[in-house]
Amino acid sequence: MFIDTAKIFVASGRGGNGCNSFDRSLYFAHPRPNGGWGGYGGSIIIRSDEHVHTLLDFQYKRHFIADHGQHGSSNDKKGKDAPDLVIKVPQGTLIKDASTGLILRDLDKPGDEVVVCKGGRGGSGNAPKREATEGEPGRERELILELKLIADVGIVGFPNAGKSTLISRVSKATPKIANFPFTTKAPVLGIAELSKDRRFVICEIPGLIEGAHLGCGLGLNFLRHAERTKVLIHLIDMAAVDCRNPVDDYRTLNKELKFYNNGVETRLIASLHLKPQIIVANKMDVPCAKENLIKFKKAVKKKIYPISGATGEGIKELLEAVWKALKS
Repeated sequence: MFIDTAKIFVASGRGGNGCNSFDRSLYFAHPRPNGGWGGYGGSIIIRSDEHVHTLLDFQYKRHFIADHGQHGSSNDKKGKDAPDLVIKVPQGTLIKDASTGLILRDLDKPGDEVVVCKGGRGGSGNAPKREATEGEPGRERELILELKLIADVGIVGFPNAGKSTLISRVSKATPKIANFPFTTKAPVLGIAELSKDRRFVICEIPGLIEGAHLGCGLGLNFLRHAERTKVLIHLIDMAAVDCRNPVDDYRTLNKELKFYNNGVETRLIASLHLKPQIIVANKMDVPCAKENLIKFKKAVKKKIYPISGATGEGIKELLEAVWKALKS
């Protein structure tokens, strides 16, 4: 199961109390204070890990609480610091404060980390000839984890346009393929390889519909995975098997990409409609597709790559064009 959002509760540990102790040995005329400091409480650290691919684990465990620091003791002994609690998340996870919605950190590189709750400081002992103090309390907060997949190329298009067939043709990804809309309900990653030193990560974005930027058809959930891509493949069903107009599909989807970027979250990332876009006319093996392609070219004055995901026609030329766009 692919899970890309989660809400968790985190709490750092409390600092240990300082010790109020005196050495009443006969060697000293007066009792000597010798209370040690308390240890630090454990902090909560969130770290990106390239071996973690989904937020599924956070559906079952939502509370993360670090240990408290140990109390100080006599003879100037400091209490033991509690270990930090490290939470591993997939690369590309956005950390937000649930109460304010503010972005705390974007963990877009392997090994990136952020301290979301710092452990409490240990209390001071009475060794410096002053009263011992209690340790500082830990901090707690609710966080929202939001995963945005990191891929070089994203495939966008209306439902049943052939996105699953295309990604299975150019990579070893094995998404479910069927002749009905919304077969794919979660993003699918694959690696397209032209040669040993020419490869890129490609992501299939589940089918979008009109109003996706408003959340229709889970559009917001799907579109966010296109934000980190460098190039978009705009896949169009040129056979119009669902009785849609290819030109209208092209214009509508571009409108959704443009409107989505009016949201607050995407100000840190390049607008989707401004990303390099490769227009692909799919299902050219269907007889009526050639006639529709002629009409489409008259309306859209851009370079168009006709392909057939089913037969493999035009796939090699498409991959070369994608590679050239990535390099430029």
